[in-house]
Amino acid sequence: MGTRTAAERREESRRAYDAYLAECPARQLLDRLSDKWVTLLLNALADGPRRYAELGRRVAGVSQKMLTQTLRGLERDGLVARTVTPSVPVRVDYALTPLGVSLLPVVRAVKDWADGHIEEVVSAREAYDAGADAF
Repeated sequence: MGTRTAAERREESRRAYDAYLAECPARQLLDRLSDKWVTLLLNALADGPRRYAELGRRVAGVSQKMLTQTLRGLERDGLVARTVTPSVPVRVDYALTPLGVSLLPVVRAVKDWADGHIEEVVSAREAYDAGADAF
């Protein structure tokens, strides 16, 4: 195998992480980050560590199963840290890792955008649905 130039190595690296390709690891990460529970849980952890039950109360509508699965996935990806404190009952806290904190401005912006533009989106949906009924 021949020696590759720095430019060739950079190009290979760039191609290796192309989220438009189905097998790309970055695509898998985007799939996780696009989940509504991920966005809501990361935002819920923005102010500091929270216990499992607190997160369940804060994020209305999340089932125990989805809360557990989402937190495990976030922990696996290095975005959330789980701390177990031996006590009776056992205390489990979840907190953002430095990597999770670095993602916070992005997910916070998405949540804030949704909160700030929902009326426009509802109007657009109503106009679209009214037009679809005309056919």
